[in-house]
Amino acid sequence: MPLDPASTPVDPASAPPAPQVRFWPVDDLPALDPDPFLDELLREEPVTRIRLPHGEGDAWLVTRYEDVRFVTADPRFSRERLVGRDITSMRPVPVASQTAGLQYIDPPRHNRLRRVVARAFTGNSMRRMRPLAERRAGELLDVMERQGAPADLMEHLHGPFPLAVIRDFLGVDEKDWHRWAATGEALLSAGTESEQRAREAAQDARARIVELLRSRRDEPREDLAGVLAQAVAAGELTDDEAISLTTAIQVSGGHAVRNNSGSMMYALLTHPEQMDRLRREPELLPKAVDELFRYVPHRNGVGIPRVAVEDVEVGGRLIRAGDVVYNAYLAANRDPEVFPDPDALDFDREGAPHLAFGHGPHHCLAAIMARMEAEVLIGTLLTRFPALRLAVPPEDVEFQRQGLIRGPRTLPVTW
Repeated sequence: MPLDPASTPVDPASAPPAPQVRFWPVDDLPALDPDPFLDELLREEPVTRIRLPHGEGDAWLVTRYEDVRFVTADPRFSRERLVGRDITSMRPVPVASQTAGLQYIDPPRHNRLRRVVARAFTGNSMRRMRPLAERRAGELLDVMERQGAPADLMEHLHGPFPLAVIRDFLGVDEKDWHRWAATGEALLSAGTESEQRAREAAQDARARIVELLRSRRDEPREDLAGVLAQAVAAGELTDDEAISLTTAIQVSGGHAVRNNSGSMMYALLTHPEQMDRLRREPELLPKAVDELFRYVPHRNGVGIPRVAVEDVEVGGRLIRAGDVVYNAYLAANRDPEVFPDPDALDFDREGAPHLAFGHGPHHCLAAIMARMEAEVLIGTLLTRFPALRLAVPPEDVEFQRQGLIRGPRTLPVTW
């Protein structure tokens, strides 16, 4: 078990030798299959050393639920210490700037930025957003129904819906959204292309965000861009911090939801007994959505790591000060010590919360919006199309990876 943060210093002589470094190419996987590499580590070597396709050196990878919670919450693991380092990584360049934003800072500065963004992510704001989200979903399904079956849910619903919601949330004018959506796609896709293309996409995204925030200073509104512009004007945020925060929310709020919600719907379509139960028991939807977040592998690989600021023991391994540590949330969500029969989709599951939104200071602020969107998407579909089913065999549904995010490329259905 991991040590308590207040425990005595680690004795290096008592720790076992570091494991051999393993190269992890992070291959694309079919449908919702869990990564066999993570399954193997969880069983046999839950704290190990890895090397990823980009960057320099190697890193630790932590896979067990309790160890992941420990590393993500313990102040002896820092994200600020990543800045300026060339580390082994999934991407040639990060999605967001390493000089600003919530992703690469530690408390207490992190707390200051998080408090500003939290003003937009409240229960009241989501209650205001929900009727608009339901209306957007209904309008999109009107178009799909008029065109007739079979239809592609990714094209008609899971693609445009989260973009429309984040457009409304950010405050981007509808006439400008196509340019924003294209920039977001390029920002994600650049992770699998050249470093130059990745940098170009980041520059394009920055220019659009600067333009939006400038317009909010001149014309304040009750949206996220307005909250951030107001905070910059009040001296609570710098321009770079506001830009980085907006970039992260655009990517996670639009593209992560697209892929994750598509995967959730595929999971239901391939588990018809659970889908039928949700139709009979619509009050079960919030709990079902939470189980779907645990069950669905929302990404390939790992996200942003941390750096140990002192020697720390994790899962019986000595992690030295300066070592890079990745956390495998996907593996933690299928840890059989915490989630019995972890590969089953079980809407009656009780116990520990999943880690799909992370843990500790960097727990995803947008989790409340992602849950709301998933409930709206699933609830609207099941109510509107009671006979909804896949129009092709499950194995014919093609999945893709955009940056780190994984989901169906198309999702053909009929009704």
